[in-house]
Amino acid sequence: MAEMDTSGGGGHKKGPGVKKSKKLSTRVDLTPMVDLGFLLITFFIFTTTMSSPTAMKLNLPKDTDKPDEQNKLKESAALTVMPSKANYIYYYEGLDPSKLQQSDWKKIRDVILDKKRRTDPKDFMVIIKPTQDATYKNTVDMLDEMKIDDVKRYALVDITPDEYKFVAATEQANGIK
Repeated sequence: MAEMDTSGGGGHKKGPGVKKSKKLSTRVDLTPMVDLGFLLITFFIFTTTMSSPTAMKLNLPKDTDKPDEQNKLKESAALTVMPSKANYIYYYEGLDPSKLQQSDWKKIRDVILDKKRRTDPKDFMVIIKPTQDATYKNTVDMLDEMKIDDVKRYALVDITPDEYKFVAATEQANGIK
């Protein structure tokens, strides 16, 4: 609330015996303004919707009890990629891990796109099998690569012990630690 002294109307008188009027400074009480500010802050906090986290949409197959009803995959249409330590990626085409090849993050996109071009789009599938040495970042980067390369069918699967032995042998032969 503002307070002002408006008493002692009239002009300015000079001379002996005339008291000077005492001038009061204006004082503004900001308490109601602070109350209003906090009420507005509280209102906006309660009425604002929090940002929802963004996540990649994954289409997962339905679970089946019978192994015969699982998704079938043509051997010629499969590409298996295995992110590993030191940002290396191992891959092979088909279902034979003995044909293992090594790549890095710069070249894997060309490998995926080349396989995608040579394969019927409805049959093409990438199988992602992170090794025990792969980081979480490597796995997420590989999922991002599927989105970037517009791969419609891909699966995240556990690596088999035989495949891991091939990867370890390749790393040992190349001196990767």
